[in-house]
Amino acid sequence: MSIVEEGETKQIRMAYLSIVGSHSVNGVAALHSELVKSALVPRFFEMWPERFNNKTNGVTPRRWLLGANPGLAALITEAVGPGWVTDMDRVRGLEALADDAAFQERFAAVKRRNKERLAARIRSLVRVKVDPDSIFDVQIKRIHEYKRQLLLVLHVIHHYFRIVQDGDTAGPPRTYLFAGKAAPGYATARRIIRLINSVGDVIRKDPRVKGRIEVVFLPDYRVSLAEAIVPAADLSEQISTAGKEASGTGNMKLSMNGALTIGTLDGANVEIRDEVGPENFFLFGLTAPEVERMRREGSWNPWNVYQADVRVRRVMDSLAGDLFCPWRPGHFLPLFRRILGDGDEYFHLADFASYEEAHRRVGETFLDPPAWRAMAIRNVARMGKFSSDRTIQEYADDVWGVVPVL
Repeated sequence: MSIVEEGETKQIRMAYLSIVGSHSVNGVAALHSELVKSALVPRFFEMWPERFNNKTNGVTPRRWLLGANPGLAALITEAVGPGWVTDMDRVRGLEALADDAAFQERFAAVKRRNKERLAARIRSLVRVKVDPDSIFDVQIKRIHEYKRQLLLVLHVIHHYFRIVQDGDTAGPPRTYLFAGKAAPGYATARRIIRLINSVGDVIRKDPRVKGRIEVVFLPDYRVSLAEAIVPAADLSEQISTAGKEASGTGNMKLSMNGALTIGTLDGANVEIRDEVGPENFFLFGLTAPEVERMRREGSWNPWNVYQADVRVRRVMDSLAGDLFCPWRPGHFLPLFRRILGDGDEYFHLADFASYEEAHRRVGETFLDPPAWRAMAIRNVARMGKFSSDRTIQEYADDVWGVVPVL
């Protein structure tokens, strides 16, 4: 419990110092709050249990719905009145309209206009034409191995091989949209960005997949770009290794705007799934206790999956080869080694099969527009908990001890 980490060069454990100096310690999402107490700093929790609490993050609906998505905001106001802008719980009134065919058509028209606007912006930014009728499959967040942009790229490569090698063209067309920044010194994250762009280049030049797959990495990710992407997203990729994500707020913004989530039981995903309903969420992957048990027992060996699953072997071998880096042979071999040589710390291959099954369900559901639209409307309707108004009120009541003055 020492705040000083001993060694040749002593360092201050800033987390320990923060706990000692604070009267309240927030683990952010409910899941991560429990992990803080049970796994990260259990001795501090044993000493000061009253300090530890949970205040799940929120996002402001004024910016991320009213401002970023005026078409949907107007539709909500017409359906439930203007009070939702300062009381997000009122949006739950949309539930009654989730299966209404006329409302679904208007909801879908708003989404279509948002997708057309984003498509025009993509063409302007990176000179790539995308199809607004395809699934806009979106992963926008800081580039980090635990957030597993690489898992989505492995899926994209598998999707490509399914078409060009297996002749499998089932399912709707997909536009995979990535955006995010990597720390300058994080070599693996920078290499993942290059892989995304290289996979996109190879797919774009292959006439066999024309109209079936598009891959786009949008540069210089920032709030103003997110405000264009979030309202247009159909599918929100929240696929971090279970137990690693403290909360996440991108997942809240996307779901609040009618994107369906494909995700693990990690961070705020757990609470979002509880709110929107398991039937309106595409779940896959190991749980945090399962990941921790496999780490503790040393039972995880990615080579077992590589040897047993021909899909995994084909995808991983493409990273070891030069298909996606003819301009620099062997450039993506470090990613192959990162997973198979270094033990796959973030369990990409452990979740691969489950992830592919979830994507199959996504494709089937998207081909049933009334079902997809009903799920999307219920996502919007049930996101009231994730307004930052609720988060700030909880801080005011439980941490700061302040009351309104007006």
